[in-house]
Amino acid sequence: MEIANLIPHIEALIFASDKPLTSLELTDLANNAFGFMEDKITLDQVETAVEGITEKYAAEFYPFEMRQSGGGWQFLTKKDYHKTIAQLNGDKFLKRLSAASLETLSIIAYKQPVTKGEIEAIRGVSSDYAVQKLLEKELIIITGRNEKLPGHPLVYGTSKNFMDYFGINTADDLPRIKEVLADQLVEPTIMKDVQAEANEEIKPEETEGDVTEALAVTDDGELIVNNDAGSSEEN
Repeated sequence: MEIANLIPHIEALIFASDKPLTSLELTDLANNAFGFMEDKITLDQVETAVEGITEKYAAEFYPFEMRQSGGGWQFLTKKDYHKTIAQLNGDKFLKRLSAASLETLSIIAYKQPVTKGEIEAIRGVSSDYAVQKLLEKELIIITGRNEKLPGHPLVYGTSKNFMDYFGINTADDLPRIKEVLADQLVEPTIMKDVQAEANEEIKPEETEGDVTEALAVTDDGELIVNNDAGSSEEN
C-alpha cells in the first residue's frame, strides 16, 4: 500500500483510540483492516506514516499535535490552548497533586521499584495517605513484593497513566537530577586557618602561604574537604 493511502487510516486509528497506540499495534490493526491484501503492511511503512502525520500537525495552524505519550501515539492539545479547554472539565481538570503526593510520586519515579518503608525513610514522615491517593489516581501501581526484606513489603512503580499525565513516553524520559540542578551551582565554603584574625579583612596577596580548605558535597551526599594542594579527604 502506498504511504499516502496508509496515512489517513493510521491517523483515524490514533484519533479514535481511547488509549495510546504503539507502532506495532498500529501495524497489526492496519493489517487486520486490510486482510484481503496479499502484501502485508510493514512496521517501516507505519513508522513512515506516523512521521508524516506528526509533521503535518506540528504546523501552527493546528491546535493539537500527535506525540508519543503514555507508551504510544496519541493526539494532544498544544499547551497554548490549555486554559481554553480547561473550561470544559471545571475543577476536576484543574485539580493538582498535593505537595506530599508530588514528593512521594517523585521518589517512586526515580527510585522504582521502591517500598513504602524506603519512601518514608527519604521523606521522614508517614506516606500511607499519599501512596493511597496515588494508587487511587492510578499514577502508581504495585509491581510485586521485595522478597529480600523482612515481611516481603509491597513494591511500587509508576504506571502508564503516570507517563500520560506528565506527557512522557517512558520513565527514561524523566529529567536527570543533575540536569534539574545544573543551574543551581553551590560555591564551596572557604575555611581560613583558625590562627587568622577573624575580624580582619584579608586581601588576596596576604593569603599566600596560608592553608585554605573548601567544603563540597559529593553525588552520594558525603562531605569532603579540598585543600589548596588539590587533595581531598572524607569527613
